[in-house]
Amino acid sequence: MRSRSLRLGLLLGMLIPVPPSAAPAPTVPVAVVGGLVMCGVWPALAEEAEQATGLAIDTVAAAPKDQVVPRFASGEADLLLIHGGEATFDLVARGLAAPLTTWAHNRYVILGPEADPAGVGEASDGIEALRRIARADAPMIGYRDPGSYLVAARLWRAGGLRPGARQQLPSGAETRHAALIDAGARGAYVIAGEIPVAFGRLPHPGLAVLLDDDPQMRRHFVLVLPGPTHPADAARRAHAHRLADYLLGAAGQAALRAANRDGPWIHPNPTARH
Repeated sequence: MRSRSLRLGLLLGMLIPVPPSAAPAPTVPVAVVGGLVMCGVWPALAEEAEQATGLAIDTVAAAPKDQVVPRFASGEADLLLIHGGEATFDLVARGLAAPLTTWAHNRYVILGPEADPAGVGEASDGIEALRRIARADAPMIGYRDPGSYLVAARLWRAGGLRPGARQQLPSGAETRHAALIDAGARGAYVIAGEIPVAFGRLPHPGLAVLLDDDPQMRRHFVLVLPGPTHPADAARRAHAHRLADYLLGAAGQAALRAANRDGPWIHPNPTARH
């Protein structure tokens, strides 16, 4: 009797359907410029985004622009966070990216000799700082990298100023990461991104941060989604748009602000969707 009951139980167990296990969360492959990971903001924000959206975020690349753009273009990433500029406009022109949306911004700073002979530390903003440098004919590295060059050019134009030859000195460093060491050795002023300076990516012996937090010295990050020629299929595009909606919305922007745990490195976009 016991054997018969056991056989019956096994038979019923085979007939009763077993509920399927929960489907895995859809994955969104994302590429970001390295500074977003260096300052700790993107890892913290990605964790919050996963919980809020039910998506799994795979950060396939966190590297300089020339490395993350090709990985988005090839279809390895379906969402890209990067400074807006020539590279992102090219993605749009080639149909690889949809129209760009501003997501956040970071700050650039002016560094100079600790003695500060031009008095940059007393300037009210970046334009006044460059005016003081030009008036003192103090040396300034005029081209360090595209971002620094764009910020400097913006300030010169906005102030109606004309840099002299000594304010357009090329960096003699072999790499852009050593450019501030070169500036320090030459007693020159230089514009650089706040994040790599603060986190030691740009060593700057002999130099001090003399001016920061000028709205005209910001660079904006854009959120890049697949365009018509991007390899992503319809499902992948839908998942990327779902993540983008969160990052651009009120909850995502609040999470971005909270992700700045050791300082305000990446600042929310005041014009993002709410």
